[in-house]
Amino acid sequence: MWKSHPKALPYLFLSEMWERFGYYLMIGIFTLYLKDVEAGYAMTEKEASDLYGTFIALVFLTPFIGGLIADRYWGYKKSIVIGGLMMGVGYFLMGVHNITVLYIAMSLVIVGNGFFKPNISTLLGNFYNEDKYKEKKDEGYNIFYMGINIGAFICNFFGAALKILFGWEYAFMAAGVGMFIGVIVFILGTKHYGNKTDKKGVQEGDMPFYKIVLFILVPSALFGVIGWFLNGVQSEANPNCSIFGSDSTDAFIFACIPVIFFYASLYFKAKKEDKRPIGALLTIFGVVILFWAVFKLNGSALNNWGDKYTDRELTGVSQTIASKLVLTDTLVYKKDSVALYDEAFRIQKEDGKVIKVVDYPLYFRNVKKEKLPEEGSKVFTWSANLSQSINPGWVIILTPLVVAFFTFLRGRKKEPTTPTKIAFGLLISALSVLVMVAAVNMGGNGSEKVSVWWLVANYGVITIGELFLSPMGLSVVSKLSPTNITSLMMGGWFLSTSIGNKLSGVLASLWDTYDNKADFFWINFGLLMFATLLMFVLLKQLNKVMKEKGIN
Repeated sequence: MWKSHPKALPYLFLSEMWERFGYYLMIGIFTLYLKDVEAGYAMTEKEASDLYGTFIALVFLTPFIGGLIADRYWGYKKSIVIGGLMMGVGYFLMGVHNITVLYIAMSLVIVGNGFFKPNISTLLGNFYNEDKYKEKKDEGYNIFYMGINIGAFICNFFGAALKILFGWEYAFMAAGVGMFIGVIVFILGTKHYGNKTDKKGVQEGDMPFYKIVLFILVPSALFGVIGWFLNGVQSEANPNCSIFGSDSTDAFIFACIPVIFFYASLYFKAKKEDKRPIGALLTIFGVVILFWAVFKLNGSALNNWGDKYTDRELTGVSQTIASKLVLTDTLVYKKDSVALYDEAFRIQKEDGKVIKVVDYPLYFRNVKKEKLPEEGSKVFTWSANLSQSINPGWVIILTPLVVAFFTFLRGRKKEPTTPTKIAFGLLISALSVLVMVAAVNMGGNGSEKVSVWWLVANYGVITIGELFLSPMGLSVVSKLSPTNITSLMMGGWFLSTSIGNKLSGVLASLWDTYDNKADFFWINFGLLMFATLLMFVLLKQLNKVMKEKGIN
């Protein structure tokens, strides 16, 4: 697999694998930790989803500035190392049970990812800009993408075991260790990077950095403050003051306005030969926002589905193996003091405090009557965060098949263009949502737990869409970006991811407002179908730009 690719690829592959090990371990337990009544922060679904959405949105917003600094001042190696170290420290601090420390930890991860994520992707693209590797660029990004998902697959098993054995803080520590390993591996590959990590410097016509601070970053901060306070601050006495559901969402959306304006200005100020490629990229950025809005529900709404609506009981050999690997939670079917949830699994609070009642553990609320255990007996369930390994597991299985499929088509001169792959990726992703509509109906809208195979099927379909779209997005940015702003445009790709992530948090925060959960998934289906239709309408023009640049 490696022989026909740059020698740096294995090091970048392993660095990204360990970085994603840490990130997805953290993401897999983040909302579960926030909602944990005993050892977490006892947040409601809306509160946890809103914080989750804001967090992952900012994680993918900072690559805009991180890519810019790497391009002009620090170069890629320094940026990647500093970013990785910041993220590692952030993960360690997340295990400290203090809300102020949690926000500090989140801030370190947000800023650190801004330096790490766009620059390692851009560095990979630099190697494939050489003539001898150009034909292999899409394949290289698919291999790189597999590294991401190997890390994302294995991490949740470590997270589950450490959480069960020692508590949440040790699971977060494991995420930090993974990140530090990723940095070490990256440094070990230095001899293979050559001058590809060098900064490009300030080019003629580039906006000076002080102007970016004055005209983009400062306005973003001011717009964010305006968004936060526009209709007052949310409180129990003033619950409906926000425009888009919460103060943090208002602040984020307003803060994005100057950044979006900046990217639009790149198009209007670009040289004639760069105008159409930049315009094509901005178009793709806009369309894929809706993909990320639905895809990133994996850490919120779908995590919640795996926790409360999925039959997680293990018996026989599977239970024995899982217990030995410390991947099971032990539940006792007897009444005790537990948090009160209503019929729709909404946690009940009074004066900000969780109401406690004497009842059976929540898991048994929607277990089929014939499957309820005897009074006082134990039931073993696989840890809820393990559902986060389903998607990366599919990526590992399907990536070689997708790569082989496109290699087969390439050999017959029938390989679709990158924009065409993205369009079909959106369509396939839309179809995956129909699986969850069926799952809701099979479970009587939550009245009975359903098989985990519904989640497996949903993730299987959307993973095919993801493989058509996500690595192709990284590839098309590298192909179409003007040389002097490649990292900046990579930051634009992550900006679209950021906005999609925040929209995902907004969608997830609405979960409790839908009495029929199928309606929630129908909304997601509609969003993806709109994006699909828009992409197919634009496809002819996008392919024309690709042809003009002499690339596929």
